[in-house]
Amino acid sequence: MSSHKEAPAISNDPVADNTDVYAFVSPDRPDTVTLIANFSPFEDPAGGPNFDEFGDDVLYEIHIDNNGDGLPDISYQFRFNTVNTIPNTFLYNVGTIESIDSKNWNRRQYATVTKVSNGGGKDGSSQVLGSNLPCPPCNIGPLSTPNYAALADQAIHTLPGGCKLFTGQRAEGFYVDIGAIFDLGDLRPFQNLHIGSSMPAAPGVNGPKAKNIHSIALQVPACDLTANGKAPTSVTDSNSTIGVYATASRQRSRMFEDDGTIVNTGPFVQVSRLGNPLFNEVLVPISKKDFFNSQAPVGDKQFAADVATPELSQLLPVLYPGVFPNLAALNASGKPRADLLAILLTGIPAGIVPGFQNVTGNGTVQADMLRLNMAIPPTLQSPSNLGLIGMDAAGFPNGRRVFDDVTTIELRALAGATYALVDKTYTPDAAAGAITQGLTSSNTDVSADNTVHYLPCFPYLGTPHGGYFNPGDNTPAPDLNATPLGGPDTGLGGSRHGTDTAKVIGGATLAGAAILAGATALKYQARSTTATAATGTGTATGSAANSDDHAPVAP
Repeated sequence: MSSHKEAPAISNDPVADNTDVYAFVSPDRPDTVTLIANFSPFEDPAGGPNFDEFGDDVLYEIHIDNNGDGLPDISYQFRFNTVNTIPNTFLYNVGTIESIDSKNWNRRQYATVTKVSNGGGKDGSSQVLGSNLPCPPCNIGPLSTPNYAALADQAIHTLPGGCKLFTGQRAEGFYVDIGAIFDLGDLRPFQNLHIGSSMPAAPGVNGPKAKNIHSIALQVPACDLTANGKAPTSVTDSNSTIGVYATASRQRSRMFEDDGTIVNTGPFVQVSRLGNPLFNEVLVPISKKDFFNSQAPVGDKQFAADVATPELSQLLPVLYPGVFPNLAALNASGKPRADLLAILLTGIPAGIVPGFQNVTGNGTVQADMLRLNMAIPPTLQSPSNLGLIGMDAAGFPNGRRVFDDVTTIELRALAGATYALVDKTYTPDAAAGAITQGLTSSNTDVSADNTVHYLPCFPYLGTPHGGYFNPGDNTPAPDLNATPLGGPDTGLGGSRHGTDTAKVIGGATLAGAAILAGATALKYQARSTTATAATGTGTATGSAANSDDHAPVAP
């Protein structure tokens, strides 16, 4: 749902459908930043005989804006080419794929990555960082890919300047109760209060569970991304914050020949785009979604009205009568949602949360991008999946880590939980801090055993589900406990050393603004929790009391 099939046109073009973008300071290499762009939503593990792959005819890009003008200063471009090495068989492979250069593997894909600076024109530059880099096969099953983790490890490539690249299949990292949310805004843990529901409160259901995606993961030294080429050291320095978004583009013309071949010609045209999760999905009206995908962030002022008066914020008091009275009054006042405009379009300026800011440039250009303050170190002990509203400044909306519960965070923000940051006279409804999808056991549940299976090191998204096993639940791949990708020397994610400075930055302000997740529990939430406990599945109330839980560290 983050951006899965979010617009009519891209729904028919899955290989170009940018589903999720992540940007975070690497927990095991804190002098680097990891950038991830995922494509091809809802891949079924048993997707043969023609298994999922990147599009050879698609230009994939991850863009960096390091001066706040809404335009890319650095772009990493990715192109793919596919080769059939055994053209006279219908099989993806004719035997066990024991390595990524196995003679048994028929349909192989290779990546080329190019770094483009300042548009690559007269005043810019273009550098090929790597070409014909093998991608791993899809995870087919125990006979074809018996040690998938080892195969994927061979597809981690070291590039010039200390960069790493992985392009290939991963377990779907985004968790969301997509079936409920798009059923007239139903939140299962609250559905007993929905105007159209007679159903009791229930645990959430992870819609994309047991699905795979195709992931482009790039790890880059932080100093490569700053405007001045220096490592970010100060949280307050504008040089420390970057904007990140990803795109997919196709050539303007496509011709279908009589012999079954397809010829693409002309300049590339952007067909998919993603910065902040759920932006096009939830905020942009359906009539403008395809148009949004064609636009550059520099022009996002045209979508600001959709952020300032979001439709879902207007609907919540209607769908849940009496639950959001303060939000209803805020909606009736007609005041624009300055909190959402800052979080999603400019970054949060200094002075709102003490010791924190993630504004790009001077904050005047409204542009939908993930904004990452690279001077904030990764949280290595009990990070909160609620990011900044969970008092963890290393998480969303400061960039986005793979385990961040972005749907819950944004739903709480839309419900008014963050408005008190910009209007001290506003009191958020108790419900705003208790909204949950019911998909995590606590705020510090980042192992996601009940959702997806992350790795402690690059590329962080877990081993894809296998086609033979084709799980109906979220059972991990059988070799998940093999040596982590990247090798044991870089698997530092489980360490507990260091001081959690980022964990407590702005904590008092967040609590004072009543946006500390679940600071005020609803009396009816206890009924939901009781019902959930009976089923053996936890629902996150977002209480700060969970902060002493010790979940395994992940990015």
